[in-house]
Amino acid sequence: VQLQASGGGLVQAGGSLRLSCATSVRTLSDYAVAWFRQAPGKEREFVAASRRRGTSTLYGDSVKGRFTISRDNAKKMVYLQMNSLKPEDTAIYYCAANADTLILSSLPNGDRYGYWGQGTQVTVSS
Repeated sequence: VQLQASGGGLVQAGGSLRLSCATSVRTLSDYAVAWFRQAPGKEREFVAASRRRGTSTLYGDSVKGRFTISRDNAKKMVYLQMNSLKPEDTAIYYCAANADTLILSSLPNGDRYGYWGQGTQVTVSS
């Protein structure tokens, strides 16, 4: 399974970006998918996740109400719409996937994801 994240870039505070994650899975609906981020000198942070079948979504507290995770199972794509961006959103963003059935409380745990993309840089200027 391969994941390829794209769509990062430089944006001013208050702006928007949409990240994309192309996957090579056979059936995307069989996978839980997630976005994580890591800023320089900081630990990896959970951003958003979608359970298998897209039945539930979960967001990190710092992005709740501003970011939206979505998936297009037919295109095997995962998206992260980021609105009202802040300088503290600056990080490398990674998409991840897992074929297991994860309970909602497990979604933020990066160790539960077996497949990771290479990351895309998001920089928000003040």
